Amino acid sequence: MKDLKLRLDVNNMMSDFIGEKGFTETELNSASEKAKEAFNYVKENRGLGMMGWTELPYNQDGIVEDILKTAKEIQEKFDYFVVLGIGGSALGPIAIQQALNHMHYNDLPKEKRNGCPKLYVEDNIDPERMASLFDVIDLEKTCINVISKSGSTSETMSQYLILWDALTKAFGDKAKDHVIATTDAEKGNLIKLAQKEGFKKYVIPDGVGGRFSEMCPVGLLAAAVCGIDIKAMLEGAAYMDKLADSDDIYKNAPLMAATMQYLAINKGYNISVMMPYADSLKFMADWYCQLWGESLGKKHDLNGNVVNVGQTPVKALGVTDQHSQVQLYTEGPFDKVITLLGVDNYRCEVKIPDGCEDIPAVNFLCGHTMNELITAERNATEYALLKSGHLNHTIMLPEVNAFTIGELMYFYELETAYCGAMLGINTFDQPGVEEGKNATYALLGRPGYEEKKKELESRPEKSTKYII
Repeated sequence: MKDLKLRLDVNNMMSDFIGEKGFTETELNSASEKAKEAFNYVKENRGLGMMGWTELPYNQDGIVEDILKTAKEIQEKFDYFVVLGIGGSALGPIAIQQALNHMHYNDLPKEKRNGCPKLYVEDNIDPERMASLFDVIDLEKTCINVISKSGSTSETMSQYLILWDALTKAFGDKAKDHVIATTDAEKGNLIKLAQKEGFKKYVIPDGVGGRFSEMCPVGLLAAAVCGIDIKAMLEGAAYMDKLADSDDIYKNAPLMAATMQYLAINKGYNISVMMPYADSLKFMADWYCQLWGESLGKKHDLNGNVVNVGQTPVKALGVTDQHSQVQLYTEGPFDKVITLLGVDNYRCEVKIPDGCEDIPAVNFLCGHTMNELITAERNATEYALLKSGHLNHTIMLPEVNAFTIGELMYFYELETAYCGAMLGINTFDQPGVEEGKNATYALLGRPGYEEKKKELESRPEKSTKYII
């Protein structure tokens, strides 16, 4: 397992390396007591309340076997698998698919996809997007997975209504064979629909919020349908959980990362940039943005005090964004922590052939590999940030596979839980999201939201002076 252990390097967060903007060892050690309290809080609350996600690597053997059986049936019967979800119900499946399958998976012929269906994750309600979906799928060969714990998520349920209408018009009573519902075991609208229509069902476990749900049926079904080794993902998560079984920040990488971010937040570093140097990890940054932003961006602490705490997560991609964002990161304000994600061994090697012999500024590349080039660029960015004194740290994956991706995602889930505990906030609610949802319901006339509609209608009328 040591060969698959990810590595956290926080040297470039320390003043010994980057100068006055870095943390001293005294500061770090002073924060270690708060880190121990956070570790103990997370450990004592494992599996309780909204921390059901902590047990997902261990308590799903029967569910995984059922998912694998269902995935095989889907592969044999369907050519298209469409996920209807938003937030964690979509970002996790997208990140896993990008990380672990071919970069142009949907463009491959079915035999090169090992007989697996094409995957479409519909995570927005742009009408043009929905119309476009119907242009690329054949309903007869399409299975949809509608994911909503409450069954009242407007975005997801509007998509469901559109596709269910099309399926029932095309196939009548057999339309139910094209639908799988992933929802709460007992409560909400979607479980009622699933029971009424006879859909195949998967349960979102209690205590598992959307942004922590990739390691349950929410994310595992789509991954299995597309041929990804979901058992290895869970094994990787369990491995990280065991690695993090210490209250010593020097022995627990997620706890060290959380402590560093806690110190940074308290010094006004209110932006967290994730910059993977691998296209396979590109959408891990999108998944991270929800996890970090929705979990830590809170108005109140646990005592009801107004704190307005949190870091704004920003996604970048190395080396693409060296040409669009790194100028800001190396010479701009000292308000960011940059996380570089690197890979030791890419899954293929591409050599740069000989050529341009009369152009030394190009010919020097010949004989090297793209692997060497992207690694050099990551090291160069790290050096530029070091030289300019901007906080940065690096996480290295030995390679990108199902095990290390499970490891990485559980790393970030633990880091988020630890950091939230250190900040003294509720890491697992999202009241700011609920306000927008309630306003949407009111604007579209959902029963029970009449008072909210009156509140919206009482807003000051906009001045034409400020509409140009």
